Amino acid sequence: MLASTLRAVRGSSIAQLRAAQPRVSQLQHAQKRNLSIHEHLSMGLLQQYGVQVPRGAVAKTPKEAEKIAQDLGTEDFVIKAQVLAGGRGKGHFDSGLKGGVRLVYSPTEVKMFAEKMLGHNLITKQTGAAGRQCNAVYVVERLYVRREYYFAIIQDRATQGPVIVASSQGGMDIETVAAETPEALVTHPVDINTGLKREDAINVAKKLGFTGNTLEQAADTFERLYKLFIEKDATMIEINPLAEVHIEDGESKVMCMDAKFGFDDNAEFRQKDIFALRDTTQEDPREVAAAKWNLNYIGLDGSIGCLVNGAGLAMATMDIIKLHGGEPANFLDVGGGAQADQVTEAFKIISSDPRVSAILVNIFGGIMRCDIIAQGIISAVNQLGLNLPLIVRLQGTEVEAAKKLIKESGLRMFSVDDLDIAASKAVQMSNIVGMARKAGVQVKFELPI
Repeated sequence: MLASTLRAVRGSSIAQLRAAQPRVSQLQHAQKRNLSIHEHLSMGLLQQYGVQVPRGAVAKTPKEAEKIAQDLGTEDFVIKAQVLAGGRGKGHFDSGLKGGVRLVYSPTEVKMFAEKMLGHNLITKQTGAAGRQCNAVYVVERLYVRREYYFAIIQDRATQGPVIVASSQGGMDIETVAAETPEALVTHPVDINTGLKREDAINVAKKLGFTGNTLEQAADTFERLYKLFIEKDATMIEINPLAEVHIEDGESKVMCMDAKFGFDDNAEFRQKDIFALRDTTQEDPREVAAAKWNLNYIGLDGSIGCLVNGAGLAMATMDIIKLHGGEPANFLDVGGGAQADQVTEAFKIISSDPRVSAILVNIFGGIMRCDIIAQGIISAVNQLGLNLPLIVRLQGTEVEAAKKLIKESGLRMFSVDDLDIAASKAVQMSNIVGMARKAGVQVKFELPI
């Protein structure tokens, strides 16, 4: 959402800003290939780069959480559910507990809240109704904050490089700040060839309102964050809030109170230590399974499963489905070099979604051969005993060999050469299955003859 916020800031009116925020579709959001890691791991990275953070540790049991609180030697704590989703503080658990970020005042209370968080699902505005399971909690000392700021570094297409997005209004959703008070945002593009210069870091700090001893601290923090951003191939570093914290001698210290990082999946080969921190339990299991088979899969909310080769064709296929009144259940691009076993796995992933009521295969054979796709279809149907309407549109390389394989396999499916007709048929069959399910009637599509 940071990228959409930055685009919105370049608009000319608050009305335009407000209108721009909801336009990021689920697919656009999901397509970003960014690894996210838990907050406590992000805080550990910050410490490696000399950035000031509150004292704390992660716990996976209530007893561990209590012990951490005892060792911190204070009476004021914050316990945070380690779930990869925004809006934790405003979320709620299926245990009945309100809020995934809570202030507590004794080790006993820490243990009590940990019991209501660990092993339970946290539901936020980003998780959907099912929520995500909390397997760890982060217990930290509570510090007294004088002022809160927002600071982030993201990759920006417009400037073709990193850009700092910051605000003196920390602790709030940056989308809200962009929509309601865009003048409060500070943006500063960074030349990736020269990096973040000290004078530029000082200038950003001044614009945010840092003064006195905190001015140099803030600039130093910005430089360290930029260094982390570049060296770790990050796509996003978000600190919210960046805080001016009161310390005993009356001075203030600049500290990062919360952190959210994203890393470029394409850099995995050189960032093995970072990608070893990945928590697949927080991800869609279908997307995890697809990644193992080098398939590009994104789960959506519709009922028509799509198996396509090429991202552009996949987007066009989804558009045509919507044009005929249907909703795609997924984006799935098998690429140009998929083998039959990958196609079989793709079918397994698509059919594992209980909302899918029809499957549309749309292959334009160029590098990808249609007969390979046909072999995968045959294998998948035989292995899964597929009981869903299957609409297949194959065109291009080895298409006649593919049609021969399908015909000789004895499979019953809808073979359509025209994409528009194929999409219309997929929507029609999906609606039939959907109505039957609502009526409690089991419709059998016995594809093997």
